[in-house]
Amino acid sequence: MYVSAWPSDGLARTTSLTRQRAIGRVAFSAQYFSGYTKPGRISESGSMRVRMPRHDGKGLEAVLVNTAGGIACGDHFSIAVAAGPDAFVTVATPAAEKVYRSDGPVAEVSVDLTLGPGSRMDWMPQETLLFDQARLARKLCAAMPDDASLSVFEAVVFGRAARREVITDGLFEDRWRIQRGGRLIYADTLKLSGPISELLARPSVAGGRHALATFLHVAPDAEARLEEARQYLVSTDECEAAASAWNGMLAVRFCAAGVEALRRSACPFLVSFRHAPLPRVWLS
Repeated sequence: MYVSAWPSDGLARTTSLTRQRAIGRVAFSAQYFSGYTKPGRISESGSMRVRMPRHDGKGLEAVLVNTAGGIACGDHFSIAVAAGPDAFVTVATPAAEKVYRSDGPVAEVSVDLTLGPGSRMDWMPQETLLFDQARLARKLCAAMPDDASLSVFEAVVFGRAARREVITDGLFEDRWRIQRGGRLIYADTLKLSGPISELLARPSVAGGRHALATFLHVAPDAEARLEEARQYLVSTDECEAAASAWNGMLAVRFCAAGVEALRRSACPFLVSFRHAPLPRVWLS
């Protein structure tokens, strides 16, 4: 709805915009039963849905669907996933999530992951694509015991390559907080505000590249797999990648010229390191 007020003195005009924004929430759990992981409780509201297609393996593959068709200014989405003891769940999205331009309000996405003893969770949405003047703040929080395994992969692309889009103004804030055994073990925040394309052009930021991704693996054997991870990584002129490990965690950073270059490097790594194929929706 568009509302315009015109003062009687004609000296000024005040315009206010009132929009119906998308609000969505999905929460579900996965339980291990008789050698297989199966869905537990599922709660959906607003424009968020979760679908669980048939899966040949013993794990559960969940697909998050945003029926709003993207993220716009002032939208708010929340996702909560719980894996019970010994459960294995992979969470993915069917396509890249588009974040459209905003005239001010910030869109928010919050993710809460809870892992039970001996469980495994792979959080693997497809890339987030920011349009010029997009404004997005998202937060991922995870709580897990010492013997659980968590893998998180998030990729973000700044601007539409086909349009040679430049982000002259925008906001992207990404906060990760991981708790293990009741202790905060990982805290990472990336914030880019203003002329994002200019910021990315700086050698100390991204050297002119526009696709960034982080893979974080938290597990009892994470540090021991560092050399294995490095063997799977391939750095090229279009995509640089590097891995490090500390305190029971392994992190891989990707910095690419575009989404195609990013996928050429990240997808083979994800398959090899996880010892599992990519979610089927990634290939559709």
